[in-house]
Amino acid sequence: MEQKPNTSRRSEQVTEQIEERIATGVYPPGMRLDETELAENLGVSRTPIREALIQLAAAGLVEIRPRRGAIVAEIGLHRLCEMFEVMAEHEAMCGRLAARRITEIEQHTLAVSHQACEAARIAKSPDAYYRLNEQFHHLIYAASHNRFLEEQATILHRRLRPYRRLQLRVRDRMDTSFSEHAGIVEAILNQDADLAANRLREHVVVQGQRFVDLVASLSSLEKND
Repeated sequence: MEQKPNTSRRSEQVTEQIEERIATGVYPPGMRLDETELAENLGVSRTPIREALIQLAAAGLVEIRPRRGAIVAEIGLHRLCEMFEVMAEHEAMCGRLAARRITEIEQHTLAVSHQACEAARIAKSPDAYYRLNEQFHHLIYAASHNRFLEEQATILHRRLRPYRRLQLRVRDRMDTSFSEHAGIVEAILNQDADLAANRLREHVVVQGQRFVDLVASLSSLEKND
């Protein structure tokens, strides 16, 4: 029983490693992900690899095909941009409803989560900031008190997870993200539904220079690997 947390964390780390390699093109669309090769390459047993592939398949990043195993799913830049547009609208809806429905306990939890993000930002740790950022957004989903919307937002958030994480490696993006979080928290706590929706939409949507930065980060990381 005591080994389960460690096993779970190892599987999570393996999932994140494979996610990033898919996002940066190291594992291109259509590539077969062999469990044995992945285990050797990442220095783990096949068990966390198998668990990671199941999680990635559930997120839509890989496809499990009969007689071929796990295959990296196809996703083009245009499709990626479309998905961010939908994600932005999901977040805006969550923010609008959260501003109207959030409880006092949820308000406190959101404020604490925001402070935790600040600590990761000061430490200049993109990975730690991303994990805390993920919690921050999930708290807003839950505060909408719309279970269906929360489920749909969570599914798409998971699908875009590696790309959202990569954005945080763009110069000054963590500082900008935290500043945007502050505005979102302010709007929700002030029960300003329209402002909360607008700020969350702008925080998530990838367009203009943000999209150029994302593409550049993908290309840069692929070259470095």
